[in-house]
Amino acid sequence: MDAETFDLNRTVRDQWEFHWDHQIRARLQGLTDDEYFWSPVPDAWSVWPRGDSTAPVQAGGGDFTIDFAFPPPDPAPFTTIAWRLGHVIVGVLAARNAAHFGAPEASYQSWEYAGDAATALDQLETQLDVWLTGVRGLDDAALRTPVGDKEAYPERPMIDLVLHINRELIHHLSEVCLLRDLYLHTHH
Repeated sequence: MDAETFDLNRTVRDQWEFHWDHQIRARLQGLTDDEYFWSPVPDAWSVWPRGDSTAPVQAGGGDFTIDFAFPPPDPAPFTTIAWRLGHVIVGVLAARNAAHFGAPEASYQSWEYAGDAATALDQLETQLDVWLTGVRGLDDAALRTPVGDKEAYPERPMIDLVLHINRELIHHLSEVCLLRDLYLHTHH
């Protein structure tokens, strides 16, 4: 394959889309509310009804908040599926969709976190669709363009951000799948 026929955008998207289509999506089906909120250890960070958390920072714009602390404690607290999905939906996807693809502004402080598993999975699908539609629209020149001051490393090209998001999605959603396995094997 020569440089003229090589589709950089497709190659970058394939890394995530293959993982999503052939591994993660099916593993998330049927996620229950018990699994969503389950914690195998005490004092885990999670998503809570407003006012129920004891975390130093309780962010969120709706009836549910997500736990944080600044600076983060060392060691970092264990996080539930609810927390991990909230992080992926808001910090990994929605904030980037707003910064780079014209989606509505999104932040940990303003997000309306899901109070159940089905809503969280709907939010995940929605944010993934926005992200992938935006990435599909990037030609080679756009993938090589610096991301600018919307990101921590403004001089890095957009392709680096897309690959970073791929890693984040694979990393955190694989953790969610592992927690589902742990839940299954401790509750049967």
